Amino acid sequence: MRKLISYPLTALYFVCFGFTLIIFHPIQWFCFNVLGYHAHKTSVDWLQFFLMRCLNVLGTRFTFHNPYDIPTDRPLIIVANHQSMYDISPIMWYMRKHHVKFVAKKELGQGIPSVSYNLRHGGSVLIDRKNPRQSIPKMLKFGEYIENTKRAAVIFPEGTRSKDGTPKPFRKRGLEMLFKKIPSALIVPVTVNNSWKMLRYGKFPMGIGNHIKFSVHKPIELANFTDKHKLMDQVEKTIVASIKN
Repeated sequence: MRKLISYPLTALYFVCFGFTLIIFHPIQWFCFNVLGYHAHKTSVDWLQFFLMRCLNVLGTRFTFHNPYDIPTDRPLIIVANHQSMYDISPIMWYMRKHHVKFVAKKELGQGIPSVSYNLRHGGSVLIDRKNPRQSIPKMLKFGEYIENTKRAAVIFPEGTRSKDGTPKPFRKRGLEMLFKKIPSALIVPVTVNNSWKMLRYGKFPMGIGNHIKFSVHKPIELANFTDKHKLMDQVEKTIVASIKN
């Protein structure tokens, strides 16, 4: 019965989702080209808010638990496990004051109204996972940008989403490059739970009645660690320990 109900709700969700992307695309373009960075960022923030409201159609709820007063005048490296595309909007919305930017696969930079435009123009980096050598200079340049602007880089070290919530081993290369180029960063581990359930039946129909939870763990001072591999292991263990399937 639950799956049966999800068919009409999913159809309604996709109508709302598509409408939101189409509406915000020209708004983003105008803000970016006429009003500048801050107006564009504000339009992107509100895009995330309305994308989350679209998910409410499916009975989706969000809890973002962050008991820490994270400074806004420091660059951040936000490290999270990855369960679905629905991890992204809540992180961008609830941590919007930190000017969140993403490490994303290059395929997302084309063909998706609003989303692709922001990834190309909003400060994120698009990398080719099939060509790691070509991605290195982009990652290094991205790290320098985050260090200089004191913004937040979000990276999903698993590389691809977990289809059943079970975490995949973290790939360390991307983190290593960010650590190198953002030496003054605070590392902010974040655990995502239940996002994978949105796709428990595949892309259609979608899961309904899910409670997606985000847990922000205690920030870590990057400069306090001389052994960066030890730090990466600690961050991975912290994130994985709070995953509940």
